[in-house]
Amino acid sequence: QVQLVESGGDLVQAGGSLRLSCAASGIRFSAYPMGWYRQAPGKERELVARITSDGSTNYKDSAKGRFTISRDNAKNTVYLQMNSLKPEDTAVYYCRTWFDGDDYWGQGTQVTVSS
Repeated sequence: QVQLVESGGDLVQAGGSLRLSCAASGIRFSAYPMGWYRQAPGKERELVARITSDGSTNYKDSAKGRFTISRDNAKNTVYLQMNSLKPEDTAVYYCRTWFDGDDYWGQGTQVTVSS
């Protein structure tokens, strides 16, 4: 059974930093891509960053230069380091993986950035 468990969300002031973690179980973690997505109230869920099994990354334009996605295959964990946070980064952040035509999501972690 695939499980993704996010943590690290919090209330932070604009300009601050947070590191989100997503611990995976039930999969051969190192073999699959991982992604961070977010959904703000009244908006659609959107990609923030993703990382392939070989470590290649890509980011939403507004995240470039501020956010960094990384993975620790020994810990079955993917991270999202978020710096210079802005109020518009406020959202529920979700972890996702996908393989063999299936999609798996975590339950989400709330990030709130106050101005």
